Amino acid sequence: MVHEWALAEAVVRHVIDIYSDKKIREIRIGLGELQNIDENILLFSLKELFKLNGLENVSIHVRKIPLTLLCRSCGFEWKPDISKLGEEIIEMIHFIPEAVHSYIRCPRCNSGDFEIISGRGVYLEEVVVE
Repeated sequence: MVHEWALAEAVVRHVIDIYSDKKIREIRIGLGELQNIDENILLFSLKELFKLNGLENVSIHVRKIPLTLLCRSCGFEWKPDISKLGEEIIEMIHFIPEAVHSYIRCPRCNSGDFEIISGRGVYLEEVVVE
């Protein structure tokens, strides 16, 4: 929960800092699959932190962004199923997303040289204010 709480603190602080003169109605967050963030804990943390800042009525929406990779060797694009990697490896990737290069290979040419096209990070997609 510590990781999700820290992410929620950063989001709430940023939104309050930027929109301090507006009434914040809604926020939309993109949640990359590779981060392996517990969505329920993140939502709980966001709601509690908004409440602690006097913003009980902010509607929070989370959109999961699937992991998509692009092989730099053969150009193949694919969506790996990281749940097959095992809990220990998934936990490692949760803290160090770049570690994914050690555990996934291109299914077409077996290269470990690939680019993460989507599914990484946690970011604020939209803030709706009055």
